[in-house]
Amino acid sequence: MSIVKRLLSFIFKHKSANNSKLNNSVSTLDQNSLPVHVAIIMDGNGRWACKRGMPRSAGHAAGAETVREIIRTCKDTGIKYLTLYSFSTENWRRPAEEVNTLMVLFEHYMKAELAEMNAEGVRVRVIGDMDRLPASLAEIFRSSMETTADNESLILNLAVSYSGRDELRRAMNLLAGDILDGRLKVEELTEASISGRLDTAGQPDPDLLIRTGGDFRVSNFLLWQIAYTEIAVVDVLWPDFTREHLIEAIRDYQQRERRFGEVK
Repeated sequence: MSIVKRLLSFIFKHKSANNSKLNNSVSTLDQNSLPVHVAIIMDGNGRWACKRGMPRSAGHAAGAETVREIIRTCKDTGIKYLTLYSFSTENWRRPAEEVNTLMVLFEHYMKAELAEMNAEGVRVRVIGDMDRLPASLAEIFRSSMETTADNESLILNLAVSYSGRDELRRAMNLLAGDILDGRLKVEELTEASISGRLDTAGQPDPDLLIRTGGDFRVSNFLLWQIAYTEIAVVDVLWPDFTREHLIEAIRDYQQRERRFGEVK
């Protein structure tokens, strides 16, 4: 039995339906004030597995099932951009067995979900340092991006081998090269020229950042882009995060007053 099938057998036995009483109806949301871009720090896979006496890799497999539901919910809700913090540059320091399992899971789910995502109009983009990924996974990601390049229903950014500081470092390298080659003058350096060299170039900054798992930190995620992003911390481990939790976070976002540093 493959590692993916073994992990799935674990989670089907242990991942029970969440009995949240939250209202899961999209109709409860104000369609005129939806966040355009939602970003999620998907935390708690390992803790979810450990609480059940399961290997951490089983938690990652359970988390991948949650990803499927949240992508569908964002599309149903009308969210245009979804960025998922899937694997950080710091995660490379984890035990090799766990890292290898994650790479296998990435490959499995991209192969399994690509046809449906493409049919549903989801455009896949991978942000991060793809040069560090296994060649087979990098090729699957590139093929997925090419296949879905013309889709517009939902832009799905998968942050893999990603960190905010590393993204800024790579952007600074691009800017330095442009200045040295005469394509950009130092006095022309602006916030827009920096944003245009980030992995999310051409996309709006996140309106709402959701972190599961209950921790109050941004963990080196989209450091430039979240300057004025509204943050919601949900005390639910990622595998137990549901459609209802997402809609509740959006409903809470819609009740906030965004001032962007201005006095209103």
